[in-house]
Amino acid sequence: MPSWQDLVRLYGTSGFDIDGLLERLTTELQRIAALRDDRMVIYYGSAFLQHPELPNIHLSIMPEDINGYMSCVHEMDFSKGLTLVLHTPGGSPNAAETIVKYLRSKFDDIEVIVPAYAMSAGTMVALAADRVIMGRQSQLGPIDPQMRTAHGTVSAHAVIDQFVWAKAEVAEDPGTVSVWAPVLAAHGPSLLSEAKNALNYGAALVTEWLEKWMFAGNQDASNRALKVANYLSDASQHGSHGRRVDREEANQLGLVVEELEQSQDLQDAVLTAYHAMTILFENTGISKLILSSTDRNWLKGRRPQDSATN
Repeated sequence: MPSWQDLVRLYGTSGFDIDGLLERLTTELQRIAALRDDRMVIYYGSAFLQHPELPNIHLSIMPEDINGYMSCVHEMDFSKGLTLVLHTPGGSPNAAETIVKYLRSKFDDIEVIVPAYAMSAGTMVALAADRVIMGRQSQLGPIDPQMRTAHGTVSAHAVIDQFVWAKAEVAEDPGTVSVWAPVLAAHGPSLLSEAKNALNYGAALVTEWLEKWMFAGNQDASNRALKVANYLSDASQHGSHGRRVDREEANQLGLVVEELEQSQDLQDAVLTAYHAMTILFENTGISKLILSSTDRNWLKGRRPQDSATN
């Protein structure tokens, strides 16, 4: 497997070779396809590590991503199953639902490979697969929804906890009303309802997906699915929305997990594709990509001229 430095020297010695790097990415996806019994392969990647300063629309799972998936899926052989290589900080649960339902309408069998990060809504997508392939470095994360407020982005779980905390304190000591009133007034009563709805929505989706696919055929699949969804949705269990859920913990949760290291060739192909992607993000205006083993791609850039579809 070429190292990150090897790829930099190969594609950046005489001016950055974007076409050569995209061709290399496609080649590695075709290698993955061959190693996974000739399956279809899609790579979804985001530059959130290289360009965290960019707006969410450039980095996160968003509704417009469905256009990229539709472009890459076009003319694929749906009977062969799909391998989705996923690298994302997360994003919109609504967009995740759209993507999952679209891909599941096309493919009966889907597996997700996580080369590094598939967080938040990315974890939701991974949990809609039949299996997840993770390396020692790979991580999933909590799926508790994040809400935008006038004071920044907060966990929906934290919003509910704050209202519960306030109610308990005021019931015990009515004098604390003066302390809590301005705090709760800044959020408004609708935020509590929205937070509850958001938590229920995400957990219900993941429960349904796990029961229908990853846990299909297992005894007590519904209870197993609900337990996993509730655990990953409960912010109090994790302390941080960005907390690492590694392969060992994923196994402990009962998820169907395969080790990337079981196949040296597959590990080489996945990590070479991952390195090529990071170099592409670092040296171009591209901030998000969706590519396929059938040589179709959808690229999003920081500027209009950096976006293209082939």
